[in-house]
Amino acid sequence: MTQIGLLARIEAKPEHTAQVQELLENALELARQETRTVSWYSFRLGPTSFGVFDTFDDEAGRQAHLNGRIAAALMEVAATLLASPPDIQKVDVLAAKLP
Repeated sequence: MTQIGLLARIEAKPEHTAQVQELLENALELARQETRTVSWYSFRLGPTSFGVFDTFDDEAGRQAHLNGRIAAALMEVAATLLASPPDIQKVDVLAAKLP
């Protein structure tokens, strides 16, 4: 069972909201290439607020994701597009329903 995950909250600068949304939409293809990422979701919380939630079977998968291309792309644009650094938290999955 998927036991661990990451929850990232991302706050875009108002003038860069569309670019942050596009970055998160395009990151789906990178997530699909990560064999150790069980599930990956990006979402919008408000006008300039976004998030990412992903799950993994083990700590090695989570670490691979944190060291992967999506995280690198986000950190590369953080100073320009984001109002503050991403708030990334490790979470424990208590229960899940997956296809």
